[in-house]
Amino acid sequence: MKKLSEIPWKTLSTKSMYANRWLSLREDLVELPDGRTTIYGVVTCGQCVGILPFLDPDTVLLIQQYRYVAHRMTWEMPTGGVHAGESIEEAAQRELAEEIGYRACRLTHASTYHTSKSVVDETAHLFLGEAMVKLELPPDETEFIEVRPFPFHEVLQMVLSGEIVDSMTIIAVLHAARRARGGAGDT
Repeated sequence: MKKLSEIPWKTLSTKSMYANRWLSLREDLVELPDGRTTIYGVVTCGQCVGILPFLDPDTVLLIQQYRYVAHRMTWEMPTGGVHAGESIEEAAQRELAEEIGYRACRLTHASTYHTSKSVVDETAHLFLGEAMVKLELPPDETEFIEVRPFPFHEVLQMVLSGEIVDSMTIIAVLHAARRARGGAGDT
């Protein structure tokens, strides 16, 4: 017999509450494993990508920008949403071009994870970008960012000290550090 913690919740009804081109909010009426019902709010953002771009084995490019929700400037890797009909690799290359003006000759998958396990439906796909090629593109008029190279060991220290607070960047940097040390499970 299954434990209550192993029984999936059943969606009884769904009501759309809000939507724009980046996210939607819905309210579900769900039946819990013990038969009771409750309201559950879900924010759907879809899929996103993040790329830690290595200029060489010891140097990565980060971007700094003001993040409205956090009310602060952050250092992070290029990230963004996956557009309809776009593969995650195409989205990764587009974000690199838009945010730092480079293309990766090699994208290595580092991780796929859920950015929030409770109320946000968003899946992040993280890559390490290598063999970077500079593109001749005009800057994106909607991006207000600074791009700067950093020694990888400094970026790792920024993660460990809490200076880098973006979860996608933290996870990618830790995966890259593990791979650099020949960690278990490397491909």
